Parts: sequence; structure tokens; C-alpha cells
Amino acid sequence: MQTHSFENIFRQYDWDTVKNAIYAKTPADVENALNKPRRGLDDFMALVSPAAAPYLERMAALSMQLTQQRFGKTIQLYAPVYLSNECQNICTYCGFSLNNPLRRKTLTGAEMLREIDVVKAMGFGHVLLVTGEAWQTVGMDYFSRALPVFKQHFPQLSIEVQPMEEEDYRALKPLGLHSVLVYQETYHEEDYKKHHPKGRKSSFGWRLETPDRLGRAGIHKIGLGVLIGLEDWRTDSFFTALHLDYLQRTYWQTRYSISFPRLRPFSGGLPPKSIMSDRQLLQLICAYRLFNPDVELSLSTRESPRFRDHLVPLGITTMSAGSKTNPGGYAVAPSSLEQFEISDERSPAVVADMIRSHGYSPVWKDWDDFGA
Repeated sequence: MQTHSFENIFRQYDWDTVKNAIYAKTPADVENALNKPRRGLDDFMALVSPAAAPYLERMAALSMQLTQQRFGKTIQLYAPVYLSNECQNICTYCGFSLNNPLRRKTLTGAEMLREIDVVKAMGFGHVLLVTGEAWQTVGMDYFSRALPVFKQHFPQLSIEVQPMEEEDYRALKPLGLHSVLVYQETYHEEDYKKHHPKGRKSSFGWRLETPDRLGRAGIHKIGLGVLIGLEDWRTDSFFTALHLDYLQRTYWQTRYSISFPRLRPFSGGLPPKSIMSDRQLLQLICAYRLFNPDVELSLSTRESPRFRDHLVPLGITTMSAGSKTNPGGYAVAPSSLEQFEISDERSPAVVADMIRSHGYSPVWKDWDDFGA
């Protein structure tokens, strides 16, 4: 039986050709894209191009309108819960990299319960479970034990772990798995290999095909994204949009989200190759909303409080709050090394009040209003 494959689509595009096409877009191309009722991939190129920068106010107004039409005046809140920082990959940009000397920690069942108590008391109904990529330590056996523990306390469980086989995702669904985040990091294949020299993550194609395995497994929601700063952000974002477009046409019953992690400092870390300003990130968020009114757009605590506050009405639908990026960071081991530095250190309650101050409702689990 022939299976669908994004790689077949991906191989039809050349990085440099796409990049040159984006930077060649003109103000006329941007205006043409803005005037359309529906926009395609070529329009997305125009909207992320340098030529679109003077149109940011108009893009933001349209983005606000489309977001309210589809999602109402709501912002979903979630908490990342790091279960382990053990990892067998070498990644040049990550605090959990195998070659980065740090105390490794994987939560036991009792430690999970302590984390659950703290996170649940904050009000969350949606948690994102995160691990490094260490198959022997945090593989299917570990996930099969961990998900039922969290499912007893949280109605929505997402995971951000190593790419797995299709049958593994199928096996985790009845244990409570709702959504899976898998970032390609960069779609520039040569640079991808430079940043991932060791471990299973060094296989560009294996990672690229992960959303297809998720789609075939019937996972409810798939999260995409790149690590902004590894390569030219405009070109990487086009390939993310191409991937999203393919997935929505192929696995049309699945929901999708896009995240915008900018490369942040960590111990012994990599400086960004491509710097993105706040205005450029806003441009990118609006471009995705104009390209796809249905996709969920998520912003993490990597970003500053002021910037996150500003984005509430402009296209974002999901935010993390009160995040700890080390295993046991909420209750167990706050002194262990974080994966990256947090910018917005406000409590979930303060973030929720900020959202209400904009006339929006904080949602504590997947689109179910929590007493706003």
C-alpha cells in the first residue's frame, strides 16, 4: 500500500530558489496578497518578504479580524512539564545536548505526582510533556507509564519527545495522547546535519516524515515549527507553510498548530545565525494567520512579557505560562539545568489577568472556558 510522504513534495523545491523568490517580492505582490479573500503559498512568500514590512499595521488588523472570526476572543493556556533532560543527541543549540555537561534527571512516578500537584493548583487543564531523546531511558515503556498518571489529572495531554514509529503513536492514543509537537528545527538540509551531528536526530528524513506518521496514526493535533535563528527565518517559514498545506490536504481531520521558538541562550550555547526582530516575528505571525485562518498559533515564555501582552489580540491563540524548562522544575528539582532561558517569568494567574485586561478569556484546557 502506498503511503503519503511530504518528502516527495519537499524534494520538488530548492532552498536557494525559494529564498531568492521571497526576497524578490515587491510591494505590488504584497498588496495583491492582502486584497485576496484566500491566500496561497505564493502569497505567503510575499507576506513574509522584506517588501511586506511597511504593511505590518494592515496585516495586523486583518490578522486580528480573522483570528476573532475563527477562535473568538480567547487565549488557551498550557504548562510544559519536563519529565527528563536525558538525551542521546548532540544538538548545537540545546542545553540537553549529550556533550553538554549537566546533571541528568528523569522523574519517577512519585516525582511526577509532586509536579502534577503544583501545576494543577495553578489552574491548568492542558500540559505539554517534554523529554530529551533517550530511547532506553524515556522510550515507549516510560511514556506508557507516564501518560496514564497525567491523564488522571489533566484532560489534555500533549507531548514533545523524540519522533516515534506510527504504531507507537497509535498505542499512546488510548492512554490519553491528544497532540504531538515535532519541530523540524530547520528545513535547510545541509545546515540541519551540521546542527545534529550525532544521535537519531541526525536523520533529516526521519524527522521530516514524523508528521506523516502522526497523521496516519490519527493523532488529534500536530504541532509544527522551526527554531528561528538557525537559518534564514523567511525561507524556513515558507517550508513550514508548505508542510502545513500538505498535511491539511492529506490528513484533513487533524488539527494543526504553529509555534515560534526563537533561539534563546543556554549554557555553552550557539549564537543565532539569523536575528529576528520583534516586528519581524509579528509579521510572521500575521502572515501565517492570513495564509491559514484555522491554524492555532502558539507563543511561549521565551518571549518578553511586553511582547506577549502586545500579541494577545493580533493572531496568537495559545500561550504557555509560568513555565519551567527543567525536569522537576515546579516542585522537585528547581536547581537542575534548564533547556533554555525564560523571558516571561510571570505566574499563570498574572498572565490570565493580563489576557482578561485585553477583553479576552483565558482558556485552561482545549477551548473550554475556565470561569473567565
